Amino acid sequence: MDPLTLESAALSADGRSLVILDQTLLPGEVRYLSLTETEDIVEAIRALRVRGAPAIGVAAAYGLYLAAQRLDAEDMDQFLSGLRQAAETLNGARPTAVNLSWALSRMLGAAEQNRALPVAQVKALLRREADAIRTEDIAISREIGRLGLGLLRPGDGILTHCNAGTLATAKYGTALAPIYAALEAGRTDLRVYCDETRPLLQGARLTAFELQSAGVDTTLICDSMASITMARGRVDIVFVGCDRVCANGDFANKIGTSGVAILAKHYGIPFYVCAPSSTIDMGLARGEEIPIEERPAEEVTQLWYAQPMAPAGVKVDNPAFDVTDHGLVTGFITEKGIAYPPFDKAFRDFGF
Repeated sequence: MDPLTLESAALSADGRSLVILDQTLLPGEVRYLSLTETEDIVEAIRALRVRGAPAIGVAAAYGLYLAAQRLDAEDMDQFLSGLRQAAETLNGARPTAVNLSWALSRMLGAAEQNRALPVAQVKALLRREADAIRTEDIAISREIGRLGLGLLRPGDGILTHCNAGTLATAKYGTALAPIYAALEAGRTDLRVYCDETRPLLQGARLTAFELQSAGVDTTLICDSMASITMARGRVDIVFVGCDRVCANGDFANKIGTSGVAILAKHYGIPFYVCAPSSTIDMGLARGEEIPIEERPAEEVTQLWYAQPMAPAGVKVDNPAFDVTDHGLVTGFITEKGIAYPPFDKAFRDFGF
C-alpha cells in the first residue's frame, strides 16, 4: 500500500460530507467514515479519528463549509450568526493545536469579508476556501520535505516522535515529509526510528505503519529506548512535528517530545521541528501560555489492553502534549525556510 494514497480528511466527490480515515482503527483496518453533522465531526476530532494539526485544520474547514450548507438563512446577519455558532462548536473539539482555530478563523473571515454577496455565493466561496486550505497544506508539506531533505546525509538515522506524516496532514506530512521527499528522489538509504509514543501509540500504530508501507527501513522503539538508541550512535538527526509554536520558539507537541529534545541536546544530535506557518502563533510569547489538553485516564490504564493494566482507582495524569523549550531546538523547518535562533527574529523575518 502506498500511504500517500490515504486521505486523512477530504470532501466527498458529491460535496455533501467530510470523508476521514478512522485512524483509531489503524494499522489493523483501513476504514473511511463519511460525516455530515457538526457534532459528528467534533467527535471525530476529539476521539482522534482524524488527528494531526494540519489534518484537523482541513477537517474543521470542511466541517464549517458543511455547516454553512445546512444553514437555511437568506439574511446575511442570520447566516453569519449561525456560521459563528458552528465554528465555536468545532473549535471546542481540542484546545492545543492552533490549526483548528486558525482554519475556522480563516473560513469565518472569508465569509465576513464577502457579506455583501448573496448567501448562496458565500456558501460557494466557503467551499473554495476550504479546498484552498487543503491544497496549500499539500504544497507546504512538499516544501518542508524539500528543505528537510537538504539536511540529510546518505545513510542517516532519523528519530521521530508521534505521527507527523501523511496521516496527520492533507499529504506528505511535516516531520515525515523529508523522508517522502527522499523516496521521490530515489533515495532508499535512510533509517528511521519511531518512538511508540505512549499512551496513544501514534508512533507504533501510525508512523511505523506509514513508513513500513512505503518501504522505508523502519525500527519501532519504546519511548524509554530513545536514550540508548542515541547513545549507540544510531540517530543522526531528530525530526518532530508541532501543534503550536510561540513567538520565542517554545512549542507544544505530543507528550514526550520535550524528553526527546533533552536527550538530543545531551548527545549533540540536531533537533528540528517541522512547522507549517499555520502552527506558528505569534500571539503567544512563551510556552507556558499554551493550553494543554488533558485526556481521559482510560487511555493510560486500559485503552490498548485486553484487561486494565493498572490498579483500579489509581490516580492518572494524562496531558496530551508537553512544551519544549526553544533552547533545545536546532531549527524550525517552515515552508518559508529554516528558522534558526533567535527564533523571534527569524519568524518576524519570514513574515509570521
